[in-house]
Parts: sequence; C-alpha cells; structure tokens
Amino acid sequence: MLNFLIRKDVRKILKRKDSDAGEKGKAMEELRASLFNELRSSEGAKRQQQRICGPSVALTFNFLVSVGIILMNKLVLGRVGFNYPIFLTFIHYTLSWLLMAVLNALSMLPAAPPSKSTPFSSLLSLGIVMSLSNGLANVSLKYNSVGFYQMAKIAVTPTIVLAEFILFAKRVSYQKVLALTVVSIGVAVATVTDLQFHFFGACIALAWIIPSAVNKILWSNLQQQENWTALALMWKTTPITLFFLVTLMPWLDPPGILSFGWNLNNTLAILMSAVLGFLLQWSGALALGATSATTHVVLGQFKTCVILLGGFFLFGSNPGTISICGAITALAGMSVYTYLNLLKPQQLPNKTSPRQNSFTLSKSKLSKENGDTHDGNNMETV
Repeated sequence: MLNFLIRKDVRKILKRKDSDAGEKGKAMEELRASLFNELRSSEGAKRQQQRICGPSVALTFNFLVSVGIILMNKLVLGRVGFNYPIFLTFIHYTLSWLLMAVLNALSMLPAAPPSKSTPFSSLLSLGIVMSLSNGLANVSLKYNSVGFYQMAKIAVTPTIVLAEFILFAKRVSYQKVLALTVVSIGVAVATVTDLQFHFFGACIALAWIIPSAVNKILWSNLQQQENWTALALMWKTTPITLFFLVTLMPWLDPPGILSFGWNLNNTLAILMSAVLGFLLQWSGALALGATSATTHVVLGQFKTCVILLGGFFLFGSNPGTISICGAITALAGMSVYTYLNLLKPQQLPNKTSPRQNSFTLSKSKLSKENGDTHDGNNMETV
C-alpha cells in the first residue's frame, strides 16, 4: 500500500514537471515566433532595432569597433605590408556580404521595406558613395600625412551641415554651430601637426569629403524616414558597393596583388580586419539610424581626442602641450553639443510650420467635402 502511494505521488510530481516543462517550452516557442514575425516586416524589424540598440548603445558600439579597426588596419597596412587599400576595402565588403547571406539563409536578416517605398536610385546612390567614401579614405590615408588626413575629416562637418540645408532645408541652431566650430578648431589644434603636401593625395582627400558627407546623410535619412534597418540596408547596397570598388581598383591600387606574400599569419590578420570592417559598417549604420550624420562625425572626432589623451595619460606619450589643450577644447565643445542635443525643443502645442499648416488645412477641407464628423460635433478628421 505504501509503495503504491509513493508511486502515485512520484507520478504526480513527474506529470507536474512535464507540464511545467511543456509550458516553458511553449513560452519559448511563442517568443521565437514573435521575434520571427517582427523580423519579417520592416516596421517590426525597425522597432526591434530601436528597442535593442538605442543611441547610447549604437554610439558606444561604433566607438569601440572604430578603435579596434584602427589598430588592426595599422597592422595590416604597416607590419603585414598589404599595400592595396581598395582591395582591402573590397575584402571587407565581400566578407560582410557573405555573413549577411548566412543570416538571410537562416531567415535572421530583417525584412526590407516594400520596393515601391524607396526608389532604386536612392539605393544606387548610397552604394556608389559608400564605395567612394571608404575606398578614397584608405587611399588618402596611404598618400597623405596624418595631419592632412585629419584636416580633410574636419571639413566633413561643415559639408554635412551645408548639404542637409540644401537637400532637406534642415537648419542648425546658432548654439550648435558655435559648439561644432569649437570642436573643429580643437581637433585641428590637437591633431594637425604635420601638413605635408602631396598633390595626388590632396586631390584624393578633397574628392573624399563630399562622398563621405553624402554617405552619412543617406544612411541616416533612409533609416529614419523609410523604415530601413541597418542590416537590411547593408544587404541591399553591398553588391552595388562591391561592383564600384572593382572599377576603382585598377585606377587607385598599385599592381602586384597576385604576387603578395600570402601566408597563414597575413591571411588571419586580413580576415580579422575584414570582420572588424563588417562590425564597423554595421555599428556605423546603427549609430546613423539612431542619431544624425553630424553626431556621427562628432563621435569620430571624440574618438580621435580620446586616443590622443589616452596615449598621454596611460602610456606616457607626449604629443605636446598645444595638442593636449586642443583635445581638451574639442571635448568641451563636444560636451556642449551633446547637451544641446539632449535638450527637448519647447514649442507651443499648436505651433506648426507653414508647410504643416498648409497640409493640415488641405486635409481639413477634404474632410469637410466628404462630410466626415465625429459624434455629431462637427470635428474634422485630421
């Protein structure tokens, strides 16, 4: 009798455990199904990206990867002696496309918006400026001194402000313009120490400024206005970028790529650089989607100042008093710019722009013509 009761209790406990395990398994399946359904629509994938990767996470991710790829590319272009900057960029984008192809095969790649919502010309333009921006940046770093390269990077900031004003009528407050000016001057004082002039390198640097600015503007605008996620946009534009990088190689890379001394160590270093290149592209796209093109440029200048000051405080390097003062000035300007971005513009509830007013009036007239009312109170549907 006792054995029977014990067996009965044991069976009840086992059934309860099986029931609990079944409920947990069902909950996990429902969670996976919900995540899968979210990724299957562009709006759901966009919500997931915004929920998981906000501005702080995206900027921190991009900052850490940027520092890592700088060190790795120095190793590849210097110690390894891989003197082919365009082909190195091509390897980066090829590996990025292969990784995204694996995600796509596993149905883990976020869905893209409908093709009608974004004209192909926008994707083509982004693919072209991506190839020019990344390819010309590596060529500029090869031919120019670090000081001249930094001067070209500083010129990207006013170019973005001007381009956004021309293309989208986007205005920047005087306080932000003043903060950005302080940042640019501080970075110039901190980093521009050797302005060695090379005519071909100077032409490459000047040709790089506009594609770099337009690249950041398009990445930010397409994600914020067209419901694109970072990975979906990378998946669509990477083949275009690869095609134009192939066309740039004969013009900007030296001959002899096939005679390079490929061995295990060199190949691993180049592959590690390519992995970091994929992470850099992804984190940069996330940062541009979460913030703005100007903020992303300021992040790059912040990275430069942190590397300079970190070398001084941690490793005892001596860039000079003027460079240190310039870096501190730039960080102060960045702090003010960040504070101004965090301030919410306080506007009156019914204060709208003339364009919004005309849009609202046109919809109100249309509503009156259709006789739309709400609860008999003659409230137009807007």
